[in-house]
Amino acid sequence: MAVVNFNKQAFEKEIGKLDEKMLEKIAMFGTPVEEINDEEIQIEVFPNRPDLLSYHGFKRSFSAFLGKPGKTGMKKYILNKPEKNCNVVIESSVRSIRPHTACAIVKNLKLNDEKIREIIEIQEKLHMTLGRRRKKLAIGIYPLEKIKLPITYKALEPDKIKFIPLDFEREMSGLEILQKHPAGREYAHLLAGKIKFPIFIDANKNILSMPPIINSQLTGKVTEDTQSVFVECSGFDPDTLKKCLNIIITSFADMGGKIYQMKITYSHGKNKKEITPDLTPEKREISLENANKLLGLNLSEKELKKLLEKMGHSYKKGVVEIPAWRTDILHEVDLIEDIAIAYGYENFAPEIPEISTIGGEDSREAFKRKISGILTGLGMLEVSNYFLTKKQDQFSKMGIAEKSLKSGRDFIEVEESKTDYKILRKNLSHYLLKVFSENSDAEYPQKIFETGKVFEIGKQQNLIKEPERLAAAMSPGNFTELKQILEYFFRMAGIKAELSEPDSKESPIHFIDGRTARIDIEGKPVGFIGEIHPRILKNWKIKMPVALFEIDIDEFMKD
Repeated sequence: MAVVNFNKQAFEKEIGKLDEKMLEKIAMFGTPVEEINDEEIQIEVFPNRPDLLSYHGFKRSFSAFLGKPGKTGMKKYILNKPEKNCNVVIESSVRSIRPHTACAIVKNLKLNDEKIREIIEIQEKLHMTLGRRRKKLAIGIYPLEKIKLPITYKALEPDKIKFIPLDFEREMSGLEILQKHPAGREYAHLLAGKIKFPIFIDANKNILSMPPIINSQLTGKVTEDTQSVFVECSGFDPDTLKKCLNIIITSFADMGGKIYQMKITYSHGKNKKEITPDLTPEKREISLENANKLLGLNLSEKELKKLLEKMGHSYKKGVVEIPAWRTDILHEVDLIEDIAIAYGYENFAPEIPEISTIGGEDSREAFKRKISGILTGLGMLEVSNYFLTKKQDQFSKMGIAEKSLKSGRDFIEVEESKTDYKILRKNLSHYLLKVFSENSDAEYPQKIFETGKVFEIGKQQNLIKEPERLAAAMSPGNFTELKQILEYFFRMAGIKAELSEPDSKESPIHFIDGRTARIDIEGKPVGFIGEIHPRILKNWKIKMPVALFEIDIDEFMKD
């Protein structure tokens, strides 16, 4: 979620006094107050409502929620048609880089320091949330007075891109910006591997920006003297770009600006043409019966209309018109959620459901709690690790060559993972060794355990099994000491288990031969116990001996 800062004085003047009742209303609107002081109010905005990331966007929606006269229902904005040369040409060179853009012009703005801060904040908050840190979309806002229309969106080789980036004093090439400018270094990965970089350039051949990195100092800095702005959103999904543009330009309009559309022409393909922005509301049907059933209410159609209008929608005969800047309404259920918010969660009367069963703790969870009680009673510390793990930790450091494995058969890999944690863990043992490795400076002895799921590929194709495991380890430790703990655990848990000598082929490779045993329950193998091989300890840079066991606890957790 994002935390946004609003001027307290402006809030109380234009919306209402920030007393206890108002703070409760803000929380019930779904934007809890993070902090409030003499100058600012900070509120949390959840990712599903990016239209609330600016003060004017929040004021528009929250005023309707409060039911203020003339503020309910969907707000209408005037879109002026494109003027002469209000064109943006998208060249084919950006097709494989950032292929789309949505643009607009806003005139008659009267900016001050407070409004400029709001513009910067909404731009950055949208970058971080809706834009996924500029990967999905990037936003550019430019003073129109310093731009000559029309504008071209194209891509050039980095050495051919030369301009003074924002807040710099000298000209730099595209590659230099990625290497030396703070924003360039932070977002360089978004253009990594690209032969050409995208740019917006005006009719005077002045570069406006190199998205998604930085604006030009000459044509991309908005000041208090700026009266008209050119706004663009570039990225990959046209619908997301248009929604984002609508959020920005309606906030500008609420500041007093006049919105002008622009012609967008794709010079490649079939020379597709379109006009942006488009504030035509989306229409979606809603069932009064479904709303009442889901919420447990008995609303009339008149009440339904009133509640929807408090959330900024329009309603007529079972059809809702949804504002073009709302990105979160994907289904009828989302509208029903809006109805619940407008009705007020505090107004719902709690009822005991008429069911024939009595709630209780799941027997499997109760047994896992019993495991924790037994082992912590023996002075062991419970740990909890990620389901995702690194290939190197799961295999190489455990003595298994990665090149001998085949993805899809030996392990389950996450597609397009953004970190080194790319595969689902196959066991808990390697994670306990990782804990020891990362806590070598802590006091010894160290005794830890973990219960949790591991992930295996079933015999049937695309079937993933998720058995529950228990693993425990001690350092320094030996087979005899850990065997005593294991036997005590089984005795206290009421489980009959035996230890037997494993076959050489089935014994895990990370144990020392002759210092390991197979754990059997009713003649069925459920795990192994043993001392970790010095070679494996060296891989983990662990200097103390380690004893470890891991067992499948599904067998004795059955309901």
